[in-house]
Amino acid sequence: MPHPIPDPARTGPGEHPHSPPGLHSTPGPEPLPAPHFVRFQGTTRHPRGHFPGVFALVNTLAKNGRLTPDQERFRRTHNDWYDANYPDPSTVDPTVYDEAVNPGAVAWFKSTSLELIGRVDGYLTILAAHDIPCRRIHSTRPGRIVYEDIHQVVVTPWPTDHSTTT
Repeated sequence: MPHPIPDPARTGPGEHPHSPPGLHSTPGPEPLPAPHFVRFQGTTRHPRGHFPGVFALVNTLAKNGRLTPDQERFRRTHNDWYDANYPDPSTVDPTVYDEAVNPGAVAWFKSTSLELIGRVDGYLTILAAHDIPCRRIHSTRPGRIVYEDIHQVVVTPWPTDHSTTT
C-alpha cells in the first residue's frame, strides 16, 4: 500500500512535508565554498588567443634586454624562489602547455597560496614601469583543469557553444 503524501498544513515542526510522518530533517553542515582561483595577466591577447601571465610578460622583457639591472636582479631572484618553492607544471607534465594537447592552457594560483600571490607585486611594478597594463582576475571556474597541485591549477578554456540559432 503506498504511503500517503502528508498534508503540509499538518506537518509538525522539523518535518519535511514530503517525508514520511515522523521523519525529521535536521540541518546539515554548511556547504563548502567553491574553490577560488587568482590570475595576474596582461590585457593584450597573445597571438595564440590567451592573455599572457605576468611571469611570461616579465620574462619576455628580460629576453629582449629591456630590464634595468635592478629589475633583472629582482626577476632572477624571485624566479629562482618560485622554482625552489613550488612545482613547475611543465616539468611535472611536459605536455601541459603543449598547444596541440592543451590549447590555450594558462596557470592560476589557488587563492589559499597567499605567499606565492604576495610575491607577484614586484612583477607588477616592473610591468608598470614598462607601461604594460595588467589585471588581477578571480574565478571559481577558470576552465577545464589539466594540471593541479596544492598551489595552482593549469586550465584550458571552457568550450564555447557555437550551436546558436538565428
